[in-house]
Amino acid sequence: MKRNFKKMLAMSLACGAVFGLGAPSVDAAYMLNPEVTDATPALLEASEIGALKYDNPKMQNLPNKDAILVMSFGTTFKDSREKTIEATVKAIQAAHPNVKVELAFTSHIIVDRIKAKEGLDIPTPEAALKQLKKDGYTRIALCSLDVVPGMEYAYDKAIFNEYKDSFKRMTLGTSLIYWQGQEEQRDDVKEALSALSTQFPEVADNEAILIMAHGTPHPANAYYSVIQSGINRMQLKNTYIYTVEGWPGLEDIIPELKAKGIKSVTLMPLMMVAGDHANNDMAGNEPDSHKSILMKEGFKVNTYIHGIGENGLIRGLFVDRANEAWDMLQSK
Repeated sequence: MKRNFKKMLAMSLACGAVFGLGAPSVDAAYMLNPEVTDATPALLEASEIGALKYDNPKMQNLPNKDAILVMSFGTTFKDSREKTIEATVKAIQAAHPNVKVELAFTSHIIVDRIKAKEGLDIPTPEAALKQLKKDGYTRIALCSLDVVPGMEYAYDKAIFNEYKDSFKRMTLGTSLIYWQGQEEQRDDVKEALSALSTQFPEVADNEAILIMAHGTPHPANAYYSVIQSGINRMQLKNTYIYTVEGWPGLEDIIPELKAKGIKSVTLMPLMMVAGDHANNDMAGNEPDSHKSILMKEGFKVNTYIHGIGENGLIRGLFVDRANEAWDMLQSK
């Protein structure tokens, strides 16, 4: 069954020429079985898994002028933005010192609020791509600072599909956590947890670490179950993941904590930035904050209010994802 599944989903070089994917690395994208020589557009679209690459046949005579566009949801918390998003963009720029690297925020509301509050113009991906086009850039590597491929990453993919015909070549990298170690792909869950665990405090038998993720109505919410499974496999002691706007919620975790005799917890976000969710929903003093709820339930609560973008190892993984998109942009 495993081999059959791989044949159905992986992208072949022959079909890649039609779709414009070229020859991605094993970690970048799947390949259709080479026996599929007459793949329909629907089959090709269904096979859009992993990092993507598209070559516009109408622009192949244009000279190469390359840029990297980094896409993040964004935050109005300036201090956290500088330590996380901007620090990651600087790391990507350092890996590509002679390349134009631009930042765009997918939250149009945050773009407007930053403009009003700080007078700073951070473009949306749409505006950034239009400007890059105007400036003569012909090949664009799109990079994502999303944690899992949920609704925000779906936006990134929609940007890829909407604007790929405007450029000679366009690529799109994956979110931080994408591959799960199946079908000989890398295990992004293990990589991310290994990096994240370097900021974990040591815990006694009656202490726990609660990792707050965002949650999403997108089917990618299932990643949080996979992450918890990874936590268990890696034997990260008394560590649980929960979400603000998805499943599992804090109310699902509290009974487990009590059943295990946990008396003290440390809360920390699994989010790029320490923004409104981390400062208010997680660590705020309002009665409905996670800290307040847990204290009311009898737990001692410590908070670690730092976005994962402050973690140098996590930033390194985001650079890896950007490098993957860049390498596909440069491939033959």
